Amino acid sequence: MAPTIGVFDSGFGGLTVLRALIERLPRARFAFLGDTARLPYGSKSRRTIARYAAQSAQFLVREQGAEFLVIACNTASALALDAIQQAVPVPVLGVIEPGAAAARAASRTGDVLVVATEATVRSHAYAAACGTHGLRAIEKACPLLVPLVEEGWIDHPVTVEVIDIYLNELRAEAAAHNMNPDTLVLGCTHYPLLRRLFEGAVRPGAKVIDSAESVAVAAVELFNGRAAPTTSGVAGETEVHCFATDSVEKFERLGSRFLGRPVGHVELIDLGG
Repeated sequence: MAPTIGVFDSGFGGLTVLRALIERLPRARFAFLGDTARLPYGSKSRRTIARYAAQSAQFLVREQGAEFLVIACNTASALALDAIQQAVPVPVLGVIEPGAAAARAASRTGDVLVVATEATVRSHAYAAACGTHGLRAIEKACPLLVPLVEEGWIDHPVTVEVIDIYLNELRAEAAAHNMNPDTLVLGCTHYPLLRRLFEGAVRPGAKVIDSAESVAVAAVELFNGRAAPTTSGVAGETEVHCFATDSVEKFERLGSRFLGRPVGHVELIDLGG
């Protein structure tokens, strides 16, 4: 019997994580929840984020029968992973540790750069995770990128210029700290849609780590072959159910851009206050 995997995000950017999971675990059943009524999580307190995230996790486990949870939200992974693990009796995987582990595998110099949202950078979760792997990391908030992605400016010259500006500022800070970064971690679930632009903007030989890809690889390893990864093309038959707490129409309209295929009907649910 195919396992049920619950995937949670504060919005719909986490559909990039779902997309990577489907590619590797196409025989699984997926339930994706976007807590769109209460985003952005980054402006909330740690206690409130933990409560919201726990409610979402419990919905996926209790109502959808999820046997495994992937937290496709960098803010929730940074600030509420412990609370989620305490709230549900199933394995829980966040996006930050897999990204840091992938950076360790890719980096030769031990110095990495991280681009993320302001909330994730304020948490310093990536710097801490990279530190446990013996890496030095500099994090930078890139607040202009999420609205550019949601506007659909994936290949727009403005987006290219914004990325160049952010990376030049990061490189200057790295040089000031006598660092020689050779790896860039995309620490926001919107950023995989800009991966090609980032790869074109980094220095020759530098590696770009897509945290959505990293968490999908970690999920396969955690399943230990229970839902064997394959790229045989059966992903189109994968069972996917999407839920949102608000803005269902926007979710359905923009979600396909992140998922790489139509999201289908999105069911509106109420998780309370």
